Amino acid sequence: MTDLANLPERTFPEPAAMLQLIKPITWFPPMWAYLCGAVSSGASPNGQWLLVILGVILAGPIVCGMSQAANDWCDRHVDAINEPHRPIPSGRIPERWGLGIAVAMSVLSLFFGAQLGPWGFGATVLGVLSAWAYSVEPIRLKRSGWWGPGLVGLSYESLPWFTGAAVLSAGAPSTQIVVIALLYGIGAHGIMTLNDFKALEGDRQMGVNSLPVTLGPERAARVACWIMALPQAIVIALLIAWDKPFYALAIAVLLAAQVWAMTVLLSNPKARAPWYNGSGVTMYVSGMMIAAFALRTLL
Repeated sequence: MTDLANLPERTFPEPAAMLQLIKPITWFPPMWAYLCGAVSSGASPNGQWLLVILGVILAGPIVCGMSQAANDWCDRHVDAINEPHRPIPSGRIPERWGLGIAVAMSVLSLFFGAQLGPWGFGATVLGVLSAWAYSVEPIRLKRSGWWGPGLVGLSYESLPWFTGAAVLSAGAPSTQIVVIALLYGIGAHGIMTLNDFKALEGDRQMGVNSLPVTLGPERAARVACWIMALPQAIVIALLIAWDKPFYALAIAVLLAAQVWAMTVLLSNPKARAPWYNGSGVTMYVSGMMIAAFALRTLL
């Protein structure tokens, strides 16, 4: 374990480490979900491109980046076990700077959210609060393998989807949009659970009760697969009920391919989780956009 107290204290952080802290690779899901919301609203983007671009930037680099900075600062002792090369435990970003970046980006998030009107600002407030509730003591919902991934899934998928639809339509989204956005957010719980596999040892030592810790890798992987698959099956059924069979068929094909990928995952969950995150998750988010276009045609 890396001894954080014995690391040389820097005065200023490394610029490259600051970018690593906010993890650009994690920005895609909320950005994509915001675009899904914009598409599903049925509103024309003509004359509203600024709202689309601003919302995508807010969802990804700003709010998601802020959440990553907050999580890394709150997780600095766990990361010293799991990933000591990360910016804060490695000493490339002083601890006080890590907290300062997270707080400054929270304020920046609220400023940008205010530019998206009342719906956009309200969603941004909720997103910022959720990010801190996930990571910071004494709330730290990350300690729970059920509440933590659930909150992240809803924040990464459902909330930005709802926000994109509300901002583009300048009002509350339809019930159908809300239901589909919630289903994909619930399914993302399974994606977040698979992401916990890489931190298994450190989580166990630091009392973070992720599903891989409490259930073991094999059972946790099976639970994650069910949580990912069932909401998509419900989406398919709803699209059929809403007379959108071709969209339902396209998502069903993607789900069938995911089920095959899940069988590969379950053969060795700990080793195959990163592979599934690159293959099965791609099909999952592709289905989200197909569902968004199906909702668009309902209006």
